[in-house]
Amino acid sequence: MLPTISPWGTIAYFHLNREYIAKVLCENRQRPELKCNGQCYLAKKLKQQEDNKDKETANRVQNLPVLQLFTQAVDSFKFDFDYSQFLEKPRFFYQLVIYISPASRLLRPPRR
Repeated sequence: MLPTISPWGTIAYFHLNREYIAKVLCENRQRPELKCNGQCYLAKKLKQQEDNKDKETANRVQNLPVLQLFTQAVDSFKFDFDYSQFLEKPRFFYQLVIYISPASRLLRPPRR
């Protein structure tokens, strides 16, 4: 939880000491047209904290124990397939069924 709070502490420190940082620690204090007011110092500190956090995370990941899971190799697979069903020609019949709708009898024009 401390790495999460750490940037907020840096921002709070910056706001509490903004005048001192702008006059003494700011890199752009000689160039007032940039209107930096110490924001360069804040950005540098936040970047430094983020880099430190990344290094700590990388160190933790490298030091984690590795758990290796494995399975025993299977030597062969055997698929039983019955070829006899393909030796016979398929037997199927096609029967044409004519469908006449009952509506065609009802919807006829009247005779004269």
